[in-house]
Amino acid sequence: MYLHSIIWDVDPILLHIGEGGIRWYGLLWALGIMICYLIQIKLYNHENCPKEWTDHLFIWMVTGVIVGARLGHCLFYEWHYYQDAIQIFAFNIHYRNPYIEHPFWLLRIWEGGLSSHGGAIGLIVAAWLLNKKHFSKRPEYHTSLIWIFDRLVIGVCITGALIRLGNLMNSEIYGNPTDMPWGFIFVRDGMTVPCHPTQIYEMLYCLVAFVVTWFMYWKGKCYQRQGLIFGTFLVIIFGVRFVLEFIKLNQEAFEETMLLNMGQILSLPFIIWGIYLIVHALRTPATLPNLSKAKRK
Repeated sequence: MYLHSIIWDVDPILLHIGEGGIRWYGLLWALGIMICYLIQIKLYNHENCPKEWTDHLFIWMVTGVIVGARLGHCLFYEWHYYQDAIQIFAFNIHYRNPYIEHPFWLLRIWEGGLSSHGGAIGLIVAAWLLNKKHFSKRPEYHTSLIWIFDRLVIGVCITGALIRLGNLMNSEIYGNPTDMPWGFIFVRDGMTVPCHPTQIYEMLYCLVAFVVTWFMYWKGKCYQRQGLIFGTFLVIIFGVRFVLEFIKLNQEAFEETMLLNMGQILSLPFIIWGIYLIVHALRTPATLPNLSKAKRK
């Protein structure tokens, strides 16, 4: 019946070992983090930053993104409807979060569940702590939370693209049914009709964001206007994500009755922040000093 569609029946496990194995998703996550780290080394070397900064950055960012992504999924998306409501201050509460009631369940990472918005929040918190603990001790570099992200998001674009490729290998987080010739039938998830491969759409806009931010840094020297690269990243990534959510299947049942789903609601603050950063950066003269003359210690 669906002659112009793609049958997607890829094994999410790359290498089977006993009852488990190495999954494409985990491998692509690790590869994305490593590529991002290598890009940061290149950028920090270009600006003659202290050598140990990239090591600090790696530890804090990996911790922040993994913890944030896990907490974000559990607290944003794992709300379940219960027929037997509980009463709190005379209000009947039907939606409850099992991770709030059982916080140790957060450690069950083998059950899956990571949120990109949670990862973004985790990165922000980790970057703020990193700057406070390490980078701000070298005031000649004029670092800040925004300074870190103007450089970090260039590599994050590649990481995001690889994570979405991992979602494709897992046959998860795809779109509504479509009659387009590039529709995917995700056999392993029980689908019998072609759906929008929104994982591929998201991979593509992550790659576009990488090209744009890379060009802004190396050709436009936009890193001298703090917030311009980061703001552009936020508008592209979360702006397109907001639009794509209209053709994506909701991740959780509670989203069915919402005008905007959870992904769109969580994207709005980042879009607004990005617009503000762009406007502010363009209205402010490029005041960041030339760091190429700074000496390492």
